[in-house]
Amino acid sequence: MVVKKKLVSLAIGSILVSPAFANTLSNPQIGVVLDGYYQNGERNNSERGEGFGLGHTEISMSANIDDKFHGVLTTVLEGHGDETELLLEEAFVETVAMPYGLNIRAGRFLSDFGYLNNQHVHTDSFVERPIAYRTFLGSHYYDDGLRANLVLPTDMYVKLGIEALSGSKMSAVEDGAEVGVYTTTLKLGDDFSESSSWQFGLSYLRNDNGKTKKLEEHDHSADSGHDHDHSHASAVTGSNLYGADFVWKWAPNGNYKYRNLTLSAEYMLLDDILDSKYKGEKNAPDNLAAYYVSGVYRFTPSWSTGLRYGEAESYDGHAHGDHVHLTSLKDREFDAMLAWNSSHFGTVRAQYSRVENQSKETDNVFTLQYVMTFGAHGAHAF
Repeated sequence: MVVKKKLVSLAIGSILVSPAFANTLSNPQIGVVLDGYYQNGERNNSERGEGFGLGHTEISMSANIDDKFHGVLTTVLEGHGDETELLLEEAFVETVAMPYGLNIRAGRFLSDFGYLNNQHVHTDSFVERPIAYRTFLGSHYYDDGLRANLVLPTDMYVKLGIEALSGSKMSAVEDGAEVGVYTTTLKLGDDFSESSSWQFGLSYLRNDNGKTKKLEEHDHSADSGHDHDHSHASAVTGSNLYGADFVWKWAPNGNYKYRNLTLSAEYMLLDDILDSKYKGEKNAPDNLAAYYVSGVYRFTPSWSTGLRYGEAESYDGHAHGDHVHLTSLKDREFDAMLAWNSSHFGTVRAQYSRVENQSKETDNVFTLQYVMTFGAHGAHAF
């Protein structure tokens, strides 16, 4: 028995020091995603401006650090007019060999809240995230912290997750708790048949710094309502954010190459928004809701089309000395897109958006976008 254990140890050791394994450690996978567009208008709480622009362009590196850890670094370039912004979106390490389906991630990463948030923006079927995400999560919420996920050993896909994050992008106060955001998630999934599968998720986000305790003095010379400052922070915050999502995918005999259909929907509810001193104010919101529904149909390997409708509630609040003025707002968006895929790595997309809100007239926004990937390209999420 002792000899057998020594032989096993020597075999494992020879694998770990072999040239093939060493190459996987010393040669990281490097990928680039180019995102450019032309747009004749703007959507509310948007990261894309009018005219020609640079969208969510990514440069990413990833590699196994050793037989226990994996590392990822993702930087993002975005152009706003004559300015180019460099962001560090991901910089984390995670475990790869923990028992019982446990995975731990530490550093900066995309939160698991909701269905879309933990996916990179370039994998989306539409030009931008739904208005629900842009209002409550700053389009895509990434932060510094710690995550633990557990995949249960069951026939049905069951994943449980918890996160502790700094919450700086979702803070409504200047000096708050250093660890401001905690999330819990539950994901369930299974197959209806050989041709269709589903996933259902529940999410909860606790924001200790999310309750607004002070409103800024109003500048009468400024226009009220939404602005387009291209902020990556959430437009409104609160103490509690609840989410539910459902996705159904269909492809003949499970072959997604030639035809497939994806239907998805999410609902979010934000509550405990304002400090108690504002509760008596007219139009002071107790909670805010947002949702979207979408359908995307790929009718050939190269062509797909999709429709999406979404709404998101928010508010505009300003102080005038001892008086506080609050205005309830609701954004509505309808999107229709047509996309041509030159290959798995190249997409050209045309999208029409009808944007409605209570503070501005209806806008019709047309966008022509390309998304091109070269280098390493990881598999997309469900």
